[in-house]
Amino acid sequence: MLRLLLGICALIASSAAGLSEQPLEIKIGYLRQAPSRIRISLIDIPAGNDGLAGAQLATEDDNATGRFLNQRYTLIDKLLGEGDDPVAAMNSLADQGVSFIVTNLDADRLLKVADAGLARSETLINVSALDERLREQDCRGNVIHVAPTRSMLADALAQYLIWKKWRKWVLLKGSHENDVLFADALRHAAIRFGAKIVEEREFKDSGGARRTDSGVAEIQRQMPVVTQGLPDHDVLVAADESEVFAGYLPYRTWDPRPVAGSAGLVPTTWNAAFDQWGAVQLQNRFTKAFSRPMTAQDIQAWTAVRMIGEAAVRANSGEPGKMLAYIKSPEFSVAAFKGQKLTLRDWNLQLRQPILLFDGRNTVSVSPQEGFLHQVSALDTLGLDRPETKCKLK
Repeated sequence: MLRLLLGICALIASSAAGLSEQPLEIKIGYLRQAPSRIRISLIDIPAGNDGLAGAQLATEDDNATGRFLNQRYTLIDKLLGEGDDPVAAMNSLADQGVSFIVTNLDADRLLKVADAGLARSETLINVSALDERLREQDCRGNVIHVAPTRSMLADALAQYLIWKKWRKWVLLKGSHENDVLFADALRHAAIRFGAKIVEEREFKDSGGARRTDSGVAEIQRQMPVVTQGLPDHDVLVAADESEVFAGYLPYRTWDPRPVAGSAGLVPTTWNAAFDQWGAVQLQNRFTKAFSRPMTAQDIQAWTAVRMIGEAAVRANSGEPGKMLAYIKSPEFSVAAFKGQKLTLRDWNLQLRQPILLFDGRNTVSVSPQEGFLHQVSALDTLGLDRPETKCKLK
């Protein structure tokens, strides 16, 4: 009896000591620039917290697990103005004890922060920049990519079009740099999967007002002219990241053909209608918390913050070096409501992930498509594969 009482006392004492210990605090930075609000459709204009809201929800999720392990996660948001120095913002976060920074930046700003961040031992997780060069010739060993590449999006779309036996494409591209880059990815995907681009045209952005009282009538006349006289084709594929013309194409082309790419059937990492693999639970939680639907930018930021939390749990440490080592290890994976665990490509630190094909109302399909095989992972049929890479991580 005496032994039992002594044991209970020892247990109470150890529990009290544990409760008195300060939780391990893990600070996560969120470095962002304001999103462009230029959209063809008013309903597509991004919210001011696009991406940030996803990171905030993931921080709550990290804390839900962390409180059992005496961990506490804090998200520190840093919004850049148009002329602000991103390196100074990174240093400010580092001074506050941040070692992992989720970045919502364009490619040039991201590279500046990555290079300067080496001296501060900062690890960046890119959730917005699609540029192939960030995973290829301009890859960095301290930058992990959750945002997909343009080639991943183009390959996901191409696989479905080939599955549908829509092999003859017309490619209509915009005149801005990002439009050209997406067009390059679509051309590469066509060659890779056996489609044929029967004609390619450019839609030049002449500027001017996007919305006028006579806009609908003018667009209705313009789009058939732009697409008139095309050779026989199965689908019109648009490359218009700049939001100039693609949204006007469906139901207005000269020939009655489906539209895909930047409008119509769009490849993306998330959409508000996605409801498979438990996604409804996440969608409902997000909508309740932020009074709006969850976007692709939100899920990418959510995934990045969850990766950090997963690393701290699995490494059983808040030490940044150990956490990063786990993320880069073959054992790493993260669940993100995509039907399978997501893993990291060790040759360029790009997150493997399925890509959704969305028509504006419903998820039409999810790539990779059945029958597209790979010796390592079917997810590596999306985007540049190891033998194609130009990346040399440092």
